[in-house]
Amino acid sequence: MTARVHYAALLSPAERRLLARLSTPGKIQDYLDGLPINFEQNGETYFSPRRTIREGTAHCFEGALLAAAALAWHGQKPLLLDLKTAESDTDHVVALFRRGACWGAISKTNHPVLRWRDPVYASVRELAMSYFHEYFLSPSGAKTLRSFSRPFDLSRYKPERWLIAEDDLHWLVEALDDAPHVPTTDAGALRTLRKASRLEIAASDLIEWRAPRSRDRKQ
Repeated sequence: MTARVHYAALLSPAERRLLARLSTPGKIQDYLDGLPINFEQNGETYFSPRRTIREGTAHCFEGALLAAAALAWHGQKPLLLDLKTAESDTDHVVALFRRGACWGAISKTNHPVLRWRDPVYASVRELAMSYFHEYFLSPSGAKTLRSFSRPFDLSRYKPERWLIAEDDLHWLVEALDDAPHVPTTDAGALRTLRKASRLEIAASDLIEWRAPRSRDRKQ
């Protein structure tokens, strides 16, 4: 059974029409860019794609999950990539896609960094490392990306558990966090990293969506 047939039995007509419209990675990214950031004003959330569509808001995990669902509807594997940081920073999650032999990524973020990646990367490692330079703390400029997951395939789980779930997906976040991760570099290289410049820090502090009570953060 294809993902589309399986999903179609679970989704509402409006949900099916939306996924059908999101027929390319670029269209999926455009849709996510139009969603306000989920600032979790009422507490931490991990929405399923159904809840993200209904609420009309998303943070990085929720956006990546919806992107993966749309990719699966159109015949690609629903793959996530977890970018894990030092404890001082916040992890980021993107959806992976392929065009031919090359990898790209769809990303939901509120900042000018950690965004979309064109499918020009020869490996998942190459793609993940493209985030290394711009993954830094503000205002210190310390670079924080420490590891990345192997492609995390959502198709191992029944879509009833993650596609249309009404409960927050804490179990899936934990599974992604516990999945095997690959270090970005060794301890020696981490000790000699140059901090981002003041200009880079200033540029990274731009935001697309403002929180109602100034709770902006990189995600």
